[in-house]
Amino acid sequence: MAFQIFTDVTADLTTDLIERYGVEVLGMEISVDGVNRHTVGPDAIDAKTLIAEINAGKKAQTSAVATGEIQEALERYVKLGREIFYLVFSSGLSGTFQSANIARDLVLEKYPKAKIIVVDSLAAASGEGYLLEELVKLRDAGKSIEEAQVILADIIPRLKSWFMVDDLNFLALGGRISKTAAVFGSMVNIKPVLDVDPTGHLRAVGKVRGSKKAIGTLIQNTIEDFDPAFPKIIISYSGDDNLAEEAKSTFEESLKNVEVITRQLGPVICAHTGSGTISIFSIGKTVRV
Repeated sequence: MAFQIFTDVTADLTTDLIERYGVEVLGMEISVDGVNRHTVGPDAIDAKTLIAEINAGKKAQTSAVATGEIQEALERYVKLGREIFYLVFSSGLSGTFQSANIARDLVLEKYPKAKIIVVDSLAAASGEGYLLEELVKLRDAGKSIEEAQVILADIIPRLKSWFMVDDLNFLALGGRISKTAAVFGSMVNIKPVLDVDPTGHLRAVGKVRGSKKAIGTLIQNTIEDFDPAFPKIIISYSGDDNLAEEAKSTFEESLKNVEVITRQLGPVICAHTGSGTISIFSIGKTVRV
């Protein structure tokens, strides 16, 4: 029997993809002006609704997946005799990886013969989703859980994640830049270029004046290290999709035989970036440095 894959809502998979891949997705809570909102299930808040509430002046805060929730979900599959591979939201951005390890250990105390692998994706959004889809391919190709872990360990360091955030004030709220820098940058139309570093933390790597120039930088950085052995690029966005579609057209003109996908950023990521964010994910030839 194939192993069961777990991941987090931060992988930004659509409902259709979740069902197609047969993965278990654990949700996070978002507090909007003190009211807790779910991110999975029939009453889950979606990104568009959350952005509208943020634009209306409401404050959103996210929390990691609770240890007890993870433990309960793991036990359901362990009782069925399933091996579990849990690909977790970056430990550099959330405490979920720590919670997952605690939950695994608690389950193994009760079921010592169970096989549960917990892997830090060191990624976010559709970067995490990209890795998840590679894991699904490995599972469906008949790879064992151990073989899949080894292969994914080679891919994770080569995942390239490039971001542009439209509103610097969101980065200031998260402590990524100073409030003074956010105010000044907004006045002169400065757009930060960010990536995810080797330890899974968000990192500012440059500043460009204007959204189009910033996105051009993301595209150039992606193409320079693109590995054709993984002929897929995922472009994620929040708010309007015009810039994402323009980036898609540029990639399709520049790279042949490459699938370029656009997806909306999910609510957890949008809570930290706001509207107007563009992110580009691909597998590079070299590891992150």
